[in-house]
Amino acid sequence: MLTFERARQVILEQIIPVGVEQVGLLDSVGQVLAQDMIAPWDMPLWDNSAMDGYAIRSADCNQPLCRLRVTGFLPAGAKAEGIGVEQGCAVRIMTGAPTPSGCDAVVPVEETDDGHLEVTLQQSVTKGQHIRVRGEDVMSGAVFVHAGAIIRAPEINILANFGIAQVPVYRRPVVAILSTGDELIELGRSPGPGEIVNSNMLSLAAAVRETGCVPRLLGIARDTEESHIEKLREGLKADVLITSAGVSAGDCDLVRGILEKMGAERIFWKVGVKPGGPTAFAMFGATPVFSLPGNPVSTMITFEEFVRPALLKMQGHQRVLRPLFKAILREEITKKPGKIQIVRIKLEYEEGRWFAGSAGNQQTAILKTMVDAQALAVLPAESCYFAAGDEVDVHFYGNYCDLTEAAR
Repeated sequence: MLTFERARQVILEQIIPVGVEQVGLLDSVGQVLAQDMIAPWDMPLWDNSAMDGYAIRSADCNQPLCRLRVTGFLPAGAKAEGIGVEQGCAVRIMTGAPTPSGCDAVVPVEETDDGHLEVTLQQSVTKGQHIRVRGEDVMSGAVFVHAGAIIRAPEINILANFGIAQVPVYRRPVVAILSTGDELIELGRSPGPGEIVNSNMLSLAAAVRETGCVPRLLGIARDTEESHIEKLREGLKADVLITSAGVSAGDCDLVRGILEKMGAERIFWKVGVKPGGPTAFAMFGATPVFSLPGNPVSTMITFEEFVRPALLKMQGHQRVLRPLFKAILREEITKKPGKIQIVRIKLEYEEGRWFAGSAGNQQTAILKTMVDAQALAVLPAESCYFAAGDEVDVHFYGNYCDLTEAAR
């Protein structure tokens, strides 16, 4: 049985990015840039005004209440050729307009009497004020977005400013998802005696989509070899295959054996973690195969700890593990030694410290506790008792990383 840390290390050692594609600028949002982007020109491309106001010579206005003659007007989008600032004069200028020759400062309109033929400056002027200098943002030939960056709104803005319509990004992997078991029924039917709605496939699809990958739903493999082979064969055509249930040691747990018959190489089976001990990982050629336990909480937690980092790495992400931080327990926790235990918790931030309390019943069939969990506590394998007031390692779960705002 591998330790929790070693299992995750082994998985990530097998994972490589799936490849690069060119996509439209807006379609690249959320993907990882695959190469450095080099500026084709200076930004800004010319000196321009940072304010609505007046372009002047600073030497003319070294004291307040300076009065200048207004000799021109430069709106945004205009060209400055043929327009200059002569001694004792000013040119009315709008934000973004190129600065005219002779200008070495811009005075905001609110620091003047807003005159049109003549203008009185109400404050002294500093040379260079309110002028955006050519190339002060990015110089031509410089890297303006580095490979590995996640494309967000700011990256879209600067890429668009440089006229880049197609972006090289790591491709979004297609992830096939298969549930197993005769007891399962598809969404839309009310379960009868002994039946369970196939919710794991849908929660896994949601989690896959949250990582940026593309889920492909395979449906249900019934508890026969023929059904498993049919569904698994289809799933192995994807970039990644995830199965739910059928991975333990029961009479109907067929997944591992059939995958090996089909040529998959088992990397490990069983991990020293609770919940999620029966997790298995295999490679079918270059296709990673994750076989997760069937209890819904075990499925979601093993996805979070083992599958999510792998999917992020496949998309070129450089940080694939959620960072751990310390939280103080509100109540005591006991566990058996020998395995890492993952505990669903709620968090509160008080006087510069995080406090962790149980999110509820920790049984692996209790879904409400998973809904209420804001974070997961990772309790070390060798320990068995944690008193109220002890510090433990935790990481945020799902989108609750927004709670970090409370700590600022």
